[in-house]
Amino acid sequence: MTEAFTPEPTRLVLAALCGLVILLVLIIKVKFQALIAILISALAIGLLAGMPMSLITSTVSKGMGETLKGIALLVGLGSMFGAILEISGGAERVAITMMKRFGEKRAPWALGITGMVVSIPVFFDAGLIILIPLAFSIAKRAKKSILYFVIPLLGGLAVGHAFIPPTPGPILVANILGVDLGIVIGLGLFCGIFAMIAAGPIFGSICGKKFNVPVPAQYLDAKEFEEDKLPSFASVVLIIMVPLFLILINSALNLFPENAVVAAIQPFFQFLGEPFVALLLATLTAWFVLGTRHGYSREELEKVMTKSLEPTGLILLVTAGGGVLRYMLQDSGLGNIIGNAVAATPLPLIVVAFVIALAVRVSVGSATVAMTMAAGIVAAMPAVAGLTPLYKACMVMAIAGGSTAFSHFNDSGFWLVKSLCNLDEKTTFQTWTMMETIVGTTGFLVALIVSMFA
Repeated sequence: MTEAFTPEPTRLVLAALCGLVILLVLIIKVKFQALIAILISALAIGLLAGMPMSLITSTVSKGMGETLKGIALLVGLGSMFGAILEISGGAERVAITMMKRFGEKRAPWALGITGMVVSIPVFFDAGLIILIPLAFSIAKRAKKSILYFVIPLLGGLAVGHAFIPPTPGPILVANILGVDLGIVIGLGLFCGIFAMIAAGPIFGSICGKKFNVPVPAQYLDAKEFEEDKLPSFASVVLIIMVPLFLILINSALNLFPENAVVAAIQPFFQFLGEPFVALLLATLTAWFVLGTRHGYSREELEKVMTKSLEPTGLILLVTAGGGVLRYMLQDSGLGNIIGNAVAATPLPLIVVAFVIALAVRVSVGSATVAMTMAAGIVAAMPAVAGLTPLYKACMVMAIAGGSTAFSHFNDSGFWLVKSLCNLDEKTTFQTWTMMETIVGTTGFLVALIVSMFA
């Protein structure tokens, strides 16, 4: 049985700071492998904070399990799906078509908009894993740093995931604050467009010029195709959209009032709309349409798909390590301490909402935890009850923005992007972390301006 633990605030804050310093020193100076450094840092935080050893070990297990259960199948299936897209020339067909229709200069805009639309019904991780091969293919064809195209895609995905219902985060905050969802959707789109432009094409161009990051080897070494032998653009897009449509249908059914028809079909689409089931169906469709029908034998496809799984072990373990660090900070009680301290300051309510969410995000790492905690603290303030619906919607955007900004070492998303793009920690911090911060702060600033007229 896990022992009870009551944190001492000052000691806990100092333990968290020491743990993060240890992590930075081990990674940057000592050059430890990232997973080892993360685990040492997490254990140090728990021990320095005075957590019982049984709680420390159970938190490590929980952090690994909770993180992996959300992405393990997605990363594995996504790797195989991407491999089939690559060997068949499907990814290259989409890249060629996008370059022709939008041009190299407008391709980042197309990727940003695509990411924003896709991440509304689809979890960030799933959307990233499905779409990132396209960004790599465009970068390979354009002979440019992948960051020209990956950052806009990431920016669009982050915006849709943070600000625009029916993605779960803003719905959760809107429900806690008692805001009409229609207002939140409209304001989320308004704030999200500005955030996507700033963090996507604009910041992506800056990153692409500053960091010459090559296409990962498994995509760089792919064979060249004759254009007339590539699969059709329509067939590739339809296959890519299979998981997205299934997840979207599942989300849409949740918005319909309950009736006999919805009750009859919802369990079926709820099953098909589960991200790993949807991605499995897309992988099987790609195996058949782009694989066997495209001239590959089943033995060749088996070898390609198996080889695609080789880098997933590192991706999963390092990402799960980030989850361990997040849960150690969360279970120690640091998020509660920082959130309540910020709530006591004499700032405007919308600023308080943003700062609480940002403080919890920085300390704990989880955007969902930051949104939930910030919304709960803000909703308990008596002054909130007398606010206009538009001002409350602006507070939803402020909480979403604070919960998105400053993703760093305790966020599993940081490590997932680092591993997929083959970046070092410093470059990930300068690109991914800055992009997330631009998304969050831009969305908040737009909401702050709107709130002045609410």
